[in-house]
Amino acid sequence: MAGQGEIIAVENLKHTYDGKQYALDGLTFSVRKGEIFGLLGKNGAGKTTLIKALTTLIKPTSGGLRILGLDPRHDGKEIRTRIGVVQQGESFDFATVEGNFDIYGVLWGVPKSVRLQRREELIKAFGLQDVRKHRAFDLSGGQKRRVQVARELMHDMDILFLDEPTTGLDVIMRRELLDSVRERTRQGLTVVFTTHNLEEADYVCDRVAVVDQGKILAMDTVENLKRLYGGKKTVEVTLSGGDAAGFFGALREKLAGCDVKSDGNSGVILTDDPKGTLQRVLEMSQAAGVQMDWLNIRKNTLEDVFISSVGGTGRENNGST
Repeated sequence: MAGQGEIIAVENLKHTYDGKQYALDGLTFSVRKGEIFGLLGKNGAGKTTLIKALTTLIKPTSGGLRILGLDPRHDGKEIRTRIGVVQQGESFDFATVEGNFDIYGVLWGVPKSVRLQRREELIKAFGLQDVRKHRAFDLSGGQKRRVQVARELMHDMDILFLDEPTTGLDVIMRRELLDSVRERTRQGLTVVFTTHNLEEADYVCDRVAVVDQGKILAMDTVENLKRLYGGKKTVEVTLSGGDAAGFFGALREKLAGCDVKSDGNSGVILTDDPKGTLQRVLEMSQAAGVQMDWLNIRKNTLEDVFISSVGGTGRENNGST
């Protein structure tokens, strides 16, 4: 099933927890060696279920799945020795920060000399020098997250799965962590990365898949996804008064060939004729008696791909599963 250079191969993967509704509904994709593959989706989209299947934590209901050429149904133990996983939930020992690194190294059978060297390199790389003697439980949320990601790198692996790895990090540390992940891929590591932060995905991912209700709605490089719109641009609309739902509903009917998405008083319109669309919006707003707070034309972004794929204006996408 896997092609040349593919170290994850998924074919028509399905999973249901209750036998009625599918959390994963026919996913097919592959991940190549040395790339960062991003999974984007709203709450309940199926991203965390997919990570659990890829890391052998659950057995999918049906479909094909190969990890590093191995079948998780029979080779789960060997797969687990060759991957790293950073999940959303906290998992700490009662040890200090440096003690957590040591414990991880011992558990993975890393020789002492190598273990000590890696511990020092990671503590420095992730800015943990000042808290290395502190108990992990006593750290701030952002510091805990840095420890979780850094200690996973104590052992050698082929694939690293990161489920919302930057949660709780400030802007500077988030960028430094993403740069560290990117550097590891240059050394041959493959990363599967879930995030609700579209800017992060744009910055670090080689390819992204937009997931919703257990299905992949769009998948390609970030640049190619943006090109899906060709010459289209986005018209942004924010209302300050009037019947917003009725107004955006009327826009959908009248603006043939345009993709209109709305959430409350705000909406976006993807169009081939931004100036003409802008004029039509103004005319319709005057006729409908609605007041405008904001009306703007801009180029498309990865967020527009996401909005077009899953619906809404993106404001509800503040978490991930």
